[in-house]
Amino acid sequence: MGPPRRGFGVFRLLGRCIGQMSYREVAGIEIGEMLRLWLQGLGLREVARLSGTDRKTVRRYVDRARACGLDRDGGDCQLTDELIAAVIAEVRPHRPTGKSPAWESIAAEHEQIKTWLKDGLTLTKIHILLGRRGVVVSYRTLNRYATTELDFGRRQGTVPVADCEPGAEVQVDFGRLGMLTDAIDGRRRVVHGLIFTAVYSRHMFVWPTYRQTLADVIAGFEAAWEFFGGVFSVVIPDNMKAIVTAAAAVEPRLNDSFREYAQSRGFAIDPARVRSPKDKPRVERMVAYVRSNSLPENSSGTSTTATLEPNTGAAISPGRGSMALRGCGQPRYSPSTNYRTSSRCPRRCSTFRPGRTQRWHRIGMCRSLERSTACPVS
Repeated sequence: MGPPRRGFGVFRLLGRCIGQMSYREVAGIEIGEMLRLWLQGLGLREVARLSGTDRKTVRRYVDRARACGLDRDGGDCQLTDELIAAVIAEVRPHRPTGKSPAWESIAAEHEQIKTWLKDGLTLTKIHILLGRRGVVVSYRTLNRYATTELDFGRRQGTVPVADCEPGAEVQVDFGRLGMLTDAIDGRRRVVHGLIFTAVYSRHMFVWPTYRQTLADVIAGFEAAWEFFGGVFSVVIPDNMKAIVTAAAAVEPRLNDSFREYAQSRGFAIDPARVRSPKDKPRVERMVAYVRSNSLPENSSGTSTTATLEPNTGAAISPGRGSMALRGCGQPRYSPSTNYRTSSRCPRRCSTFRPGRTQRWHRIGMCRSLERSTACPVS
């Protein structure tokens, strides 16, 4: 049970002050119930058990009620609003604003706490900083103040964003897949995955690589175009150095070599802003899934030995496995089914065949994935 009243209590451990605690206020209806049970002849311990309050709390309110004229032989008719109000005024400390001193001391630091929260400090750190400034309160009181006055800890409302046209946009990001033992030299190496997620259908493709150089990124893009059967109109990448040399909110500076590659393939580059994962939420959400399902050691915990050539290694396609069977969107088709049936293929298609150099040409909007992979050379 909580302490009897809401006020200041300074607790000491080994002679050292560790904080102040705000006590729970007892509601008026609870006070009336305690006094009613006492008038029925029950003892203080039994009244505390039935009312769900501490025995010392019951004693405090009963003593004040008797001082205000409550007689045990007078019956329940004595429990008027005026009597309960008088008992409350006697028991509780005087609060002109209706708030405890601990709350008032935190309110004096309102702007500073607001600034700290905006800077990304945790509430635990803010509690420590307030103690250094002489504001010694309990963490629970600080948490209630931040939640009530500063909307701390409340989830922001989700705003649905309209999807683009089928085949229009794809989001790209790097994610760390895990460690892999190279069968050639026996070294443990970090494997990264270049993740492609179609915005409309959520269809996904992953290209594993040891490095994040321009050549590795372009190789991943070429494999993705082969997998999707064409090129998306707009690519929304993260600020990876192979694509963006200088990130900026308004005018990012693109890598000239990758810009030339984009021009040759006919797609536009729209980089996400720095530290803005909501600019590419489709691919951001897939990073954790890819990390836990791409490499065998990530799911089973055992070490895996394999050979991975940075430019010619086989591509991993979660969109063909269990991820392809997970429903998404309206109606709830799987990403692969949604891509094949609902999505029209990208605006530019490839005549890629294994063992041949890719040739790219401009065509109109195709209606199906099968038609996009069999477009004649113009």
